[in-house]
Amino acid sequence: MACDWLLIDGSSVIFRAYFGVRPTVAGPGGMQVNAIQGFLERLARLIGQRKPRRLAIADDFAWRPAWRVELIETYKAHRVAEPVPAGLEPQIPVIRAILEAVGIDMVGVQEYEAEDVIATWSRLAEGTVEIASGDRDLFALVEDPRVRVLYPEKAGLTVIDEAEITRRYEIPGRRYADFAILRGDPSDGLPGLRGVGAVGAAAMIRRHGDIAGVLRERELRPVDREYLERAVRIVPPVADLPIELPAGRREAYPADPSALDALVERYGLREPVDGLLAALRP
Repeated sequence: MACDWLLIDGSSVIFRAYFGVRPTVAGPGGMQVNAIQGFLERLARLIGQRKPRRLAIADDFAWRPAWRVELIETYKAHRVAEPVPAGLEPQIPVIRAILEAVGIDMVGVQEYEAEDVIATWSRLAEGTVEIASGDRDLFALVEDPRVRVLYPEKAGLTVIDEAEITRRYEIPGRRYADFAILRGDPSDGLPGLRGVGAVGAAAMIRRHGDIAGVLRERELRPVDREYLERAVRIVPPVADLPIELPAGRREAYPADPSALDALVERYGLREPVDGLLAALRP
């Protein structure tokens, strides 16, 4: 069944494309274009498979927002140790330019991450929403029957709904953010509560309901209470950014044929661009 909105975590898909397509792929001028090609192909495949009525792509304007780091110093610290690969960095502006010429909205907000843009759009959107991302933080937005996540795994895309969250983590389907805070998440630099792993975190959620319940009902060391009070402010994606929901659909594609033709010729991307335009046709 077609969804009303397909919201795409642009950074997540771009990084997966970069590491999933051989870096030897190069355009006529010799520039590495594997991420561009892989991203366009994955985008076309997503559109073809999910057949959304509208779509938009969220951008990361801050890899590691300062306001989140101020609250938890280790937040996504790996992004400092492992910056954007040199081969990928020049490809990102080209992807943005191609999407603009095609007519697909790609939006970011200063000092916020793509997950915050998607959370805000999900709140504003009417109808069913599918979120394409390899970032488990977005599991926090799952809301049956309206919002679910398309999560890439070895066997393909897994649909994450409330039942799947309960199956994987033994928690209520809308409590993933609380669970992640308690358990901790090395990929996000979240330490979690000392001595509380996945099993203990799930048990606490089942008993107390959420972080507010844990803070209210359990005796905690001051350091643990402070961690929870800080983490609950930064882990759930921000859903009230001052942005509007994009139109999500054009009457005709591409939006700027001459600009798109110039980009296609410069970077040798005729096949993936044609595939994307074909997927966008009604």
